[in-house]
Amino acid sequence: MNIAVVGTGYVGLVTGTCFAETGNNVICVDIDENKVNRMKNGEVPIYEPGLDVLFERNTKQGRLNFTTNLAEAIKDAKVIFLALPTPPGEDGSADLSYILGVAEDLSEIITDYKVIVDKSTVPVGTSELVHERLAKKLSNDLFDVVSNPEFLREGVAVDDFLKPDRVVIGTSSKKAETTMMELYEPFVRQGNPIIVMDERSAEMTKYAANSYLATRISFMNEIANLCEKVGANVDMVRKGMGSDSRIGKRFLFPGVGYGGSCFPKDVQALAKTAIQFEYDFRILNAVMGVNDNQRVVLAQKIKDYFGGDVKGKTIAFWGLAFKPNTDDIREAPALYIIDQLLDAGAHIRAFDPEGMDNVRALYGDKIAFGSDQYDTLVGADALAIVTEWSVFRTPSFEVIKKLLKSPIIFDGRNLYDLKRMEALGFYYSSIGRNIVK
Repeated sequence: MNIAVVGTGYVGLVTGTCFAETGNNVICVDIDENKVNRMKNGEVPIYEPGLDVLFERNTKQGRLNFTTNLAEAIKDAKVIFLALPTPPGEDGSADLSYILGVAEDLSEIITDYKVIVDKSTVPVGTSELVHERLAKKLSNDLFDVVSNPEFLREGVAVDDFLKPDRVVIGTSSKKAETTMMELYEPFVRQGNPIIVMDERSAEMTKYAANSYLATRISFMNEIANLCEKVGANVDMVRKGMGSDSRIGKRFLFPGVGYGGSCFPKDVQALAKTAIQFEYDFRILNAVMGVNDNQRVVLAQKIKDYFGGDVKGKTIAFWGLAFKPNTDDIREAPALYIIDQLLDAGAHIRAFDPEGMDNVRALYGDKIAFGSDQYDTLVGADALAIVTEWSVFRTPSFEVIKKLLKSPIIFDGRNLYDLKRMEALGFYYSSIGRNIVK
């Protein structure tokens, strides 16, 4: 099948590459000429494990191509995926200007039947808005609009696409449904479902899923904060809860709050949709409030340890990306913690395996960067762990003690065992557990 993908961010590039991997001919289109040229020259512009291998194979074999010309990209395409940004506006609602703008452009150049697919995460009713824009200049027999939300986790997005738990297709058109079922059949050969529903339900499904996961995270962070007050260990609580088959083990790890390109934006957008439809979605408002507070918990722990005055103190940071195995720093908790400490006069020296270039572009020389995780520790007053990269899980504690001024660790991801840290002689403050002194 000939496919066009409009937008080459995380979703667009993974989508296009994975469809090419199953034998389709894919053209990805982006307005960023520099980015397109880099991809034409074989450079993958994002860090996503496993994507580079598929990208290289499919570009070399001619199934994956790139252009800045929308008309060229969609000319022979049977399906056009819209994988465009939907950033939150000032009021929290999703900004649909990119998607609706491309819909307007498509209405000028489509000459034969196309399936237009909203792959971006969009509010309920967006497929109808896209349909309206297209219908201004096109007859209804030339297109169908489908909602096909993505369920890709950064860091494992390639696996998520190639082996999806489920595929959700929102359409009222049998013709479009047949096309989409044919397109996705190679990905569900093990029997995972393709669920066909109406467009509005498909749009709501993505927001509901992400908001529920964000709710679990915020709930566990609240439990962790209470555990600290009452002297309980949240690790034990988590294991006790997770062993219940009705609850399950995933998304029960406390920490420094959720971040990234999806959860903050999607929870906010769903809350805004509720307001638009005059519904008081109290749980979501609480989830956002809890997360706002949790993102700076580690900063407060550090300030409290130093008697409220961190001016002139150097804090080493391990981890900047919002999660491991990505270079994405959008809404990363580390940035909120860093901002709090910088405002209080502290110095920051940071290391992240993939996210440093993106942070450097934001902060310039306001913070320093280490050449490796241990380089950040030299002469630092304390270590803050914010992202649970595997390389941080089994460090040399002897080296940490040697390089830090004092053996002080603030762990926002609960990576280390309390008894071991006590035996090693660290001051160790984590989330939802007793402080080791």
